[in-house]
Amino acid sequence: MDAIAAYVRRVPVTWWDLLDILVVAIALYEFMKLIRGTRAVQMALGSAILIALFLLSRWVPLQTVNWLIRNMFGYVVFAAIVIFQSDIRRALAYFGQAPFFRYFSRIDRGDDTIEEVVVAASALADRRIGAIIVLERAIGLRNYIESGIPLEAIVTHDLILAVFQTASPLHDGAVVIQEDRIAAAACFLPLTVNPQLSRELGTRHRAAIGLTEETDALAIVVSEETGKISLALDGQIERGLDPGALRSRLKALMTQFREAGGARRRPREL
Repeated sequence: MDAIAAYVRRVPVTWWDLLDILVVAIALYEFMKLIRGTRAVQMALGSAILIALFLLSRWVPLQTVNWLIRNMFGYVVFAAIVIFQSDIRRALAYFGQAPFFRYFSRIDRGDDTIEEVVVAASALADRRIGAIIVLERAIGLRNYIESGIPLEAIVTHDLILAVFQTASPLHDGAVVIQEDRIAAAACFLPLTVNPQLSRELGTRHRAAIGLTEETDALAIVVSEETGKISLALDGQIERGLDPGALRSRLKALMTQFREAGGARRRPREL
């Protein structure tokens, strides 16, 4: 014990050493999360056994075991690359989706999300299927998300179409998109009580207006009766938009939001 304490005192520990340990610990933790439940776990266990045998062969006179492991190690590495190429690709893609790297692709993903929403709204309008699609901005929509069914899925027009099919149990209510992901479906929205609204507006339009009266969200509404697309914002609604006009409005509004500091989001409710 005294020898260990003397060794620790002899080696100075700096903040860089602590940072080094932290980075390695985080990398190992993320790696373990990534391979959990996959066949790479067995590969990791096999590698650990080989390393243990190699260390053991250096401490005790197991010359044949030592020679065998040393000579087969290079082949094992190449074999692992070939066998686990799909897992390696998945790992690289996983690390590429880290928050630091997602910052650089935020605008591209936002444009992709808008395009998927426009395509879905256009298809729903052609089929005269009613729908409400909400895009969260600075004000969090957690209360409304929790009223629906959580999805946490990538935004695709196919998924939005599937949600609003009349046979789907999720078609009643709104789809809420949060940070370029579909957070939930079948969400309940507050109805507006504005007496000056046209009587032509149905429940979906009033719900979209009611939400935008309380938040800065964007709400796209597809009318089941007329097949027209509307956009609600700040308690007002623009009706009869074609896909091109909807795309232009959404891009302009989301670009304005980002340039105004959209990344500095309000802390979410606990």
